[in-house]
Amino acid sequence: QVQLVESGGGSVQSGGSLRLSCAASELTFGDRIMGWFLQAPGKEREGVSCITSSSDTTYYGNSVKGRFTISRDNAKNTLYLEMKSLKPEDTAMYYCAASLKYGVFGCTPENFDYWGQGTQVTVSS
Repeated sequence: QVQLVESGGGSVQSGGSLRLSCAASELTFGDRIMGWFLQAPGKEREGVSCITSSSDTTYYGNSVKGRFTISRDNAKNTLYLEMKSLKPEDTAMYYCAASLKYGVFGCTPENFDYWGQGTQVTVSS
């Protein structure tokens, strides 16, 4: 079965940095659009960043542009999210996801099929 295993979350102070990783198995990782999503308490899950299979196209939510960077290493079947200048508003559970779709589609949860367990990011002031 497909597994997405996340790591790198934790608690940091405002202005700090984290690097999230997502290791994929039993998945044709190099052919898949991948994404990072967040869900804060009481709010809907939303797209943080998505990336195409060859890294030629990326998407960032407005709130993270200029601060977060998505990348992937297809040889290692691993997805990354570099998070800098973290703010308390970034506090949420962060999920790695993989899509089985081909073509053009949005970085929204309904377009993704496999999900990691989530990793908590907490940013304090």
